[in-house]
Amino acid sequence: MLITKQEKLAQLSRLLDIMDELRVKCPWDREQTTESLRPMTIEETYELSDAILHDDASHVCKELGDILLHIVFYARIGEEQQAFTIGDVADKLCDKLIYRHPHVFGGAEVAHAGEVVKNWEQLKTKEKEGNKTVLSGVPEGMPSLIKAYRMQDKARAVGFDWERREQVWDKVREELAELETEMERNDADKAEQELGDFLFSVVNAARLYGLNPDTALERTNMKFRKRFGFLEQQTIKQGRSLKDMTLDEMNAIWEEAKKEE
Repeated sequence: MLITKQEKLAQLSRLLDIMDELRVKCPWDREQTTESLRPMTIEETYELSDAILHDDASHVCKELGDILLHIVFYARIGEEQQAFTIGDVADKLCDKLIYRHPHVFGGAEVAHAGEVVKNWEQLKTKEKEGNKTVLSGVPEGMPSLIKAYRMQDKARAVGFDWERREQVWDKVREELAELETEMERNDADKAEQELGDFLFSVVNAARLYGLNPDTALERTNMKFRKRFGFLEQQTIKQGRSLKDMTLDEMNAIWEEAKKEE
C-alpha cells in the first residue's frame, strides 16, 4: 500500500509529538539518558536482526519501530541539551548521502555497485569530520565475526584484496595446517592465535564468494537449536534423559530431526 509523502510526514510528526509528551509526563521516560538507552538500543538491534533472519515482515516492521523510537529518543535528549535536534540528524544524513553519491547527485559515473562502494570509502577518508583511516569506521565493540568481515570489506574498497578469489583457499588451508600443528603441540596460546587466523581466512573466503559469514553461522545456529530441541522433545516423550543415552542413540534421533526439515 503506497501512501503520499504528506501522510508519511504526518505519521512521523505524530511520533515526535508522542515522544515530547512522554519525555514530560512519564517518570520512566523522563529519567532516561543516552547512557541508559545504549544497552537497550543494542538489544533492539539484535531483535531486528532476528526478525530479518526469520523473514517475518510483520516482526521486522515492529522492530524497526523500536529502533526508530530510540532514534527520536536520542534526538529529544540532544535537543534538551541544546546539542542537536532530529532535524539536524536528518540534515547531516542527507548531506552525507548526497556527498557520497556523486554518481547520483553530481557528474561522476560508475559502471557497477563495486565502484560505488570503492568511491564511498574513499570519500569517507576525505571528509573533514569523517574517518581518518580506512579502518577507523569499524567500531571496536562490534562482534568479532562481523568486525572481521567489515575490515576486510573496507580494505577491499581501497584495492587491498586478492587478485582472484580462488587464491584465498591456499590461505585457508595454510591457516588450518598451522592451527592443527599448534593443537598437536598443546600450546593453548598459540593455538588460539592460529584459530583466529583460520577463522579470519574463512571469513575472507566467504566475503570473496559473496556470502555473509554472520548470516551463515546464525542460520546454522538456528538449525542446531531446532534439531537439538527435537532431540530433547523425543527423549521426554520416551521418558528418558539425554544424560542416560548413548551418543549413537542421540544421533539416531538427530537424523530423524534432519528428515523433519
